[in-house]
Amino acid sequence: MHFKYIFLWYNSLDLFCEYEKRRDVSLIEVKSLSKNFKEVEAVKDVSFNVQNGEIVGLLGENGAGKTTTLRILATMLRPTRGTAFINGYNIVESPQNVRREIGILFGGEVGLYDRLTARENIQYFAQLNDMNEEDMQRSIDTLVDKFQMDEYIDRRVGKFSTGMKQRVAIARSIVHQPSVMLFDEPTAGLDVSATKIIHDFILQCREEGKAIIFSSHSMQEVEKLSDRIIIIHKGSIIDHGTIEYFKQKYESHDMEDIFIRLVGEK
Repeated sequence: MHFKYIFLWYNSLDLFCEYEKRRDVSLIEVKSLSKNFKEVEAVKDVSFNVQNGEIVGLLGENGAGKTTTLRILATMLRPTRGTAFINGYNIVESPQNVRREIGILFGGEVGLYDRLTARENIQYFAQLNDMNEEDMQRSIDTLVDKFQMDEYIDRRVGKFSTGMKQRVAIARSIVHQPSVMLFDEPTAGLDVSATKIIHDFILQCREEGKAIIFSSHSMQEVEKLSDRIIIIHKGSIIDHGTIEYFKQKYESHDMEDIFIRLVGEK
């Protein structure tokens, strides 16, 4: 009996240690990522991690390399050097598996098919992610309820308002229940109501334990949503950390002033 209890104690300890390790899992690991477009080096030796339940904001001016970085992580572009892992899958070696792990929401035009209904748009992306019929319908029903789309889910999206289209675009991006979310300036050109929908959704993704990266050139937006901030300039990371880290290091409570000083020095 004595040995039995010792065995059970060690077994429980192993399970506890495994649980503790999983609490701080890095769902996104970026390792020395670089991307050249002919003579232009758009991304230069970028490395960072994002854990589950964490929002990391990519902050930079237009052309800083934010979008290129996100498109590489989304397997839309192949890196010139380096790589990244999404929930353990290598973006270069296993792009198909990576795509099943990510949800993408880019700013500007949401890219819905106007002649299809909202439901058909969401179904199409579910099928692209190899969802079976039963899981697809269950997920869509849940999303229709969550985003209150009952009244227009079976209408063509061509004449939808911006807010309605945003809800459909969000549902499309998470219908396959991804572990990682990539947002590239998701509120660009949106009004206040539509922007709030996006912000609430990003915060909800964190509550669900997803790893989130979103890019923006809006300091207010990044400061409001991010657990950590990565400042990227001319393709390189020039500093990163929590908002409190930046304010203490640069002895200022004005993040906009800190950003301008950093990019100005480069």
